[in-house]
Amino acid sequence: MDPECSRLLPALCAALADPRQPLADDTCLEKLLDWFKTVTEAESSLLLLQENPALVELLSHVLKSQDMSSRVLSFSLRLAGTFAAQEDCFLYLQQGELLLGLFGEGGPQCWAAWSVPTVRSGWIQGLRSLAQHPCALHFLADSGAVDTIFSLQGDPSLFVASAASQLLVHTLALSMQAGTTGCSGLWDGVWPACAQKIMGHLEESLQSTAAPQVTQALNVLTSTFGRCYSPWTETLWGQLCPLVARLLERTPIPAAHSLVDLLLSVARSPALSSSHGRLWEAVAQALRCLSPMQAGSLALGMLKLPHCPQALRVQAFGVLLQPLACVVKATAQAPGPPGCSMWPPGWLDGAEGSSLTVDTLLSSKSACVGILCQTLAQLEELQPLPQRPAPWPQEPLLGAAVTILRLCHGSATPSSSGGGRLCATLAGCVRVQRAALDFLGTLSQETRSQELEKEVFAVLSEYLGSPDSSPTVLKKAFQTTLRWLLSSPRTPGCPDLGPHPLLFLRELFPVLQKRLCSPSWEVRDSVLEFLTQLSRHWGGQADFRRALLASEVPTLTQQLLQDPESYVRASAVAAAGQLSSRGLQAAPDSPEHPQAQQGLLGELLCILSTDSEGFPRRAVVQVFTEWLRDGHADVARDTEWFIATVLQVVSQDLDWEVRVQGLELAQVFLVQRLGQPRCPYMVALPEAASATPVPEVLQSLCRLRLFDFAFRALLDCDRPVAQKACDLLLFLKDKTAMCSGLQEAGDIPGSASGQVTLQRWRAGEQDQLPRDLQPEAMLALLRSTDLEGLQARLAQSSDHMEKSPQSLLQDMLATVGALGENEADCY
Repeated sequence: MDPECSRLLPALCAALADPRQPLADDTCLEKLLDWFKTVTEAESSLLLLQENPALVELLSHVLKSQDMSSRVLSFSLRLAGTFAAQEDCFLYLQQGELLLGLFGEGGPQCWAAWSVPTVRSGWIQGLRSLAQHPCALHFLADSGAVDTIFSLQGDPSLFVASAASQLLVHTLALSMQAGTTGCSGLWDGVWPACAQKIMGHLEESLQSTAAPQVTQALNVLTSTFGRCYSPWTETLWGQLCPLVARLLERTPIPAAHSLVDLLLSVARSPALSSSHGRLWEAVAQALRCLSPMQAGSLALGMLKLPHCPQALRVQAFGVLLQPLACVVKATAQAPGPPGCSMWPPGWLDGAEGSSLTVDTLLSSKSACVGILCQTLAQLEELQPLPQRPAPWPQEPLLGAAVTILRLCHGSATPSSSGGGRLCATLAGCVRVQRAALDFLGTLSQETRSQELEKEVFAVLSEYLGSPDSSPTVLKKAFQTTLRWLLSSPRTPGCPDLGPHPLLFLRELFPVLQKRLCSPSWEVRDSVLEFLTQLSRHWGGQADFRRALLASEVPTLTQQLLQDPESYVRASAVAAAGQLSSRGLQAAPDSPEHPQAQQGLLGELLCILSTDSEGFPRRAVVQVFTEWLRDGHADVARDTEWFIATVLQVVSQDLDWEVRVQGLELAQVFLVQRLGQPRCPYMVALPEAASATPVPEVLQSLCRLRLFDFAFRALLDCDRPVAQKACDLLLFLKDKTAMCSGLQEAGDIPGSASGQVTLQRWRAGEQDQLPRDLQPEAMLALLRSTDLEGLQARLAQSSDHMEKSPQSLLQDMLATVGALGENEADCY
């Protein structure tokens, strides 16, 4: 420990022990504890206490004082555990019964401060730090601390209860580690004393009629099997498996969710390979006995396991399919929807016992919504996995998803009374609609028949055109539609859309026109986002272009650039920019119209310079960057004027994201002029000559005042802007390193004055770089700036500066007035 810190410790310990002194806040105490942990990791804790007796005095004072602050008491308990983590220091503290007083039965549990959750949490954390060696195990068993941990499992504070359970897991693992040798099991088949006590508690809790006690025991076991993979865990499961199986025989089953978590944890454990037979029996029993809501997560977990037996996989998949099968059965009409009634043979056999339960659940709205949302989400999660069941019932699942969507929309015509109740239950249910649309989008990746594809596009068309679709459901419908369009099979040798998607799009554009005029800004925004994606993927296809240009969608999109809602304006900017890139922009009514004379470029420049919200301005710069990359006609007509105009506006923008986007635009321009940056990990190859000679590029950069923009951004108060500017200037510095045709920096007449100019400008003594600086002077400034060092500094986090422990101690002492004036070092 630093000598100066040792000098300050006695005063600090005295201040902490004095209840009359104003206390340091929790942050300072946490920092102080972290510092002690760092010190004890590097040094001997015993030596630290011997050289600083004030620390032991502070811990001893805790035992004598009953009016100490709960924060300081909690800190002291954790500090004692940190020191006692080393065995020799543990023995040193135990000599004076200090540890027994802090963590034993007659310790803080008998004090008034024990009612504060912070103190109980500090006690647990102190024990957790202490329990690192065999001596600590004997202490836990003999001091009564384990019994206190048992009681704290039911603490009203969830944080305390969780910490107590985790401490039991750690103690059990430490005890078994100390009581086993090599790869063999237990010493003479006997559990170590501490482990035996914990095992007895777990067995008693599993047989309890109180659900909270069962839950606590199951949670401890779940964490144990999830974190410990030693051979002794197999013995543990063999001993407790019968008790777990008996829980499934109770009515109702206690702690069902915790029981599922335990079974999954055991199944995933690599240490229980030889005990899986009894496990699979328990899982199969659980899948039969648990309700569909409870069994769903267990079924999904089993299907994710690569080593799950086939019979159990069939049973688990049947549990997941049962709710959808019941929906289809309740709404099926003879002969039934195509492809919807043929589930794979045998998949539903394992769930026959739960069908009545599912029918009962579907008669209750909350239960019906919950089970359908859970089932759809679980099947969506299962679909892309390589270990999913085979054959995958693609067509039945598609039919079920379409049926559920029509039930929610009210367009289904069930023939049974059960189907009628389903219609009434699910009508307008946004939760189920969103879950079904997500699942339908996932199913787009699989092969399907043309008839079912037609059904899918029909139900999507219903949702997109219905005035009853909520904005959130409509957004999901657009996302699902895009996924189905992207995955739609195309005719070989023809890049255009297939017949069903093309017919769908022709019918869709009138719907989009109507939606673009919706009073809901969320709807207008969703339509514009969808239109942007459509144009990006199919803007070059003839059928799509004809259908789009025959509608009023391009005109309405441009009109929405003036929308009162900023989110909509930003989406309209992106959509209009994409349409313009594809040559699909709206044609003006008359050439004399101001908008026709100004053009989209002028309108976007106006938004960039005058819009009061940041979202549209950011979208404009992003569109301009895409235009520059793609060689848009309006940009290629006069690229230098375009770059100069945009950078002049962006440099004055108060939104840091707009300035970052402006630097990205400048980077794209430089790459086009000078070529891609060199990769340091590639073998050096002869570099192709850039399209424009470097001296000429530097001349243009001076005309565009790009240097001024980049160096100003380099000193920006927002770090992302400075980082981006530094990257840009480093790229330029690298590209001009071997520049021929220009004088070296040291040979430039007046280069020293140029560097002084830069220093003054950086210091704020002048507003901007002089306009008459030539490329040589700019190059000198670029080469004389330590950009590499600045890049390293910018990459550091905001708290990279070392916070001295001495400063921390001085600040804490200054808080309590124990230092003289001006002695505090406030960092």
